[in-house]
Amino acid sequence: MSVFSENIKHLRAQLQVSQQSVADSLKISRGRYAKYEDGSNEPPIDILIKMSKFHRISVDLLLTVNIRKYPLDEILALPDNRIVLPVSVDSKGENKIEIVPHKASMGYLNGYSDPEYIEGLQSLSLPFLRNGKYRAFPVTGDSMPPFNDGTFIVGKYVESFSDLKNGTPYIFITQNEGITYKRFQGASEKSVKVSPDNEFYEPYEISKSQILEMWEFSCSINTREFSLKKNDDLSPKEVYILLKKEIDLLKTELHARKEQ
Repeated sequence: MSVFSENIKHLRAQLQVSQQSVADSLKISRGRYAKYEDGSNEPPIDILIKMSKFHRISVDLLLTVNIRKYPLDEILALPDNRIVLPVSVDSKGENKIEIVPHKASMGYLNGYSDPEYIEGLQSLSLPFLRNGKYRAFPVTGDSMPPFNDGTFIVGKYVESFSDLKNGTPYIFITQNEGITYKRFQGASEKSVKVSPDNEFYEPYEISKSQILEMWEFSCSINTREFSLKKNDDLSPKEVYILLKKEIDLLKTELHARKEQ
């Protein structure tokens, strides 16, 4: 029997369910499923993905790791226990870089772990980006200078928090903010400290439990003409932040004078 057949047999035993129950969830016959467990047949990719979703175990782990040797709860907590990050290539053998469109950027929060969603994204290839998994994300808002709306930032997938490098910019996919581009400034046990490149915004912390994905900056693609922003051409939000800082500074000075 293969590692895969032993794995799915073990996982079913852990769930304490019958072959028929698993087969019903996969929408196949019990006889067909039984052949996967005894190793006489191998499932096609669509069934393999369904099994991965059913057990919440990545395809890579199902196929290559003897999961009977490890506690199931630890396997489920692995940061790379993912099913959406295979390094796919185009007809020329170049890495395919999926492009998350501007209009559907928030939809990425719902689709990032869905292989069908990822496969449906448009893609491009950049020959100078190799040895990793890359994805292109849209720039929005005013906290990502010098990138304007219409720019795509291409990031390289980062598996764990220990791989983050101080001072390096990343695309963080979080449950609260969605897609956000920030510079990593350090980490504690439960959070990471980040700072926007826009000096009008203060550094802040993101709970590690809120972070779904991390992508290290690799390059950017600008789809619109770059325009220099004049110092007096501030957005209303920037004006508000600037005034707030000035008011806070005045309050601090007044308080210090009263204590003298």
